Amino acid sequence: MTDPSHLATTAAAYDAMAVRYADHVRDMIGRLPLDHAMLAAFAASAPEGPVADLGCGPGHYTALLRDLGRDATGFDLSPAMIALARDAHPGLRFEAGSMHDLPLPDGTLAGVVAWYSLIHIPQAHLPPYFEEFHRVLAPGGQLLFAFFESEGDPVTAFDHRVTPAYRWPIDGLAALASAAGFIEMARMLREPGEDERFRRGHLLMRKRPAPEHTIPAIPA
Repeated sequence: MTDPSHLATTAAAYDAMAVRYADHVRDMIGRLPLDHAMLAAFAASAPEGPVADLGCGPGHYTALLRDLGRDATGFDLSPAMIALARDAHPGLRFEAGSMHDLPLPDGTLAGVVAWYSLIHIPQAHLPPYFEEFHRVLAPGGQLLFAFFESEGDPVTAFDHRVTPAYRWPIDGLAALASAAGFIEMARMLREPGEDERFRRGHLLMRKRPAPEHTIPAIPA
């Protein structure tokens, strides 16, 4: 289930805030060593092959993945964000589009990063996104996502600075990913910093490998 009106609202909100948002997040990862460590672990452990930064915004994490040695492409729902990303990182590839309908063949990617890009999706509409991540990943490919954690409470809406968003219990998101065919590899919960309101959750998952073909035994 997807909601085109919700996608249009989110895209328009980020288009309107694109320049201010890019200025706000430009140097953020340098101040967050634990977050950087999760991205570095993903870059080091995902199989060889291309990776996608989904909901890439102005492209700073796509560039970080490149700096960590990965062949990275950024995708974002907001055309204004894609324009900023292309201007800031002319050597990288960026495409406008939704995470639930990627213009990629099945099994194309070695890894997917969704860094705070699932937070605007209502609970009922989230499963198809995990199904799409599963579709575009090769067997054994990895999925890393970051989100605002609800500290044990149910899914909770909050007033994000761009457009309404949701906090999730980490076990709930892990269960959704597992139902779509992913195996949990690692998780991190981080307490909020001085300028942050909420605890942060991070999950590193792996697509289940395809079942091995076995040759039936020859009857005696």
